Amino acid sequence: MSPISSPGATALLPVAGRVLMSAIFLVSGAGKLAAPAATLATIEAAHLPLPPLAYAAATSVEVVGGLLLIAGYRTRLVALILALFAVATAVTFHAALGDQNQMFHFLKNLAMAGGLLQVAAFGAGPFSLDARQGRA
Repeated sequence: MSPISSPGATALLPVAGRVLMSAIFLVSGAGKLAAPAATLATIEAAHLPLPPLAYAAATSVEVVGGLLLIAGYRTRLVALILALFAVATAVTFHAALGDQNQMFHFLKNLAMAGGLLQVAAFGAGPFSLDARQGRA
C-alpha cells in the first residue's frame, strides 16, 4: 500500500486541500476589506457595472466561500461557485496575456478552478460538515 492510499492519508488529504485552496480566497477577501477604495478603483477600471455591488459580491464570495470550503459545508456547491469566480476573475482582470505577470495570474486562476472542480466532483471528504450531515 502506498503512503497516499493509506486510510489516514485519504482522510487528511481532502481537508488539507480545502484549507490550502481557501487560503488565497481568504487573503484576497481580507485585502479587499482592508482597502476598499483600491478594490473599487480596480473594479471601475475594468468597467464592471455597479462597482459597489461587485465589490460586496466579490468580498462575500471570497471570505464566506473560503470559510465554507474549509469547514466542508455544502462543499460541492461552494467549490463550483469559487471555480466560476476564479474563471470570471481570470477573464475580467488578467486577460492581458501579452504581459507575463498577467498570464501567470490568468493560469493560476484556471489551475485553482481546476482544483475546485475536483472538489465539486468528489466532495469534501470525511473531515467535513458535509460528512457529518451525510452529504460527503
